[in-house]
Amino acid sequence: MTMATTTDSIARRGHVPGTTPYPWPWNGVLDAERTAVLLVDALGAPPLDEVTARNAGVVVATVRSAGAIGIRVVTREPRRATPHPAPARMGGTDAAPPIPVDELISAVGVDGFFGSSLEAALRARGIERIILVGTWLETSVHSTMRTANDMGFECLLVADACAQLDAGIERSSISMIEMSGGIFGAVGHTADVVGTYAKAEGEPA
Repeated sequence: MTMATTTDSIARRGHVPGTTPYPWPWNGVLDAERTAVLLVDALGAPPLDEVTARNAGVVVATVRSAGAIGIRVVTREPRRATPHPAPARMGGTDAAPPIPVDELISAVGVDGFFGSSLEAALRARGIERIILVGTWLETSVHSTMRTANDMGFECLLVADACAQLDAGIERSSISMIEMSGGIFGAVGHTADVVGTYAKAEGEPA
């Protein structure tokens, strides 16, 4: 697995606790300014359930507050792959307004990088690590994570901040990420990610 590194000696050091199959980030550098949190939004998916929406929202808000960039990536099935402005919808109900982010990017497939400006946006900001939340775990989130890893970004999937099309294959989807020592990255949970980056707020990134 190819991973980017940082030489910034003043970056806050540590790991998100409880990540599997290895402590994330691998080099112990929690540099929020070189981290992006991606809110993956599959076009046509229903709004996130209350618990998942709350988890995704708090992950995005906390990591952004620590200095990371938040990007909402709208993906779509190939047969619907006509580029157009991203709709304002992820989590958008009267009870749960859309989760705030810094940038909106629209892809033309289930992979957030396909036919989109996502890679360019990440490279322009010197991003090295990506935290992923959103819909759907088995399709858009998984595909985006695999491509990000191939491009050299170290990825963390926040399992309880992602919605599944089929809850029966959630374990298999996560296992595919964790196999071979973390072939596509690592898996963590909302409380641990939030606890780690909440501590980083106000500290040098």
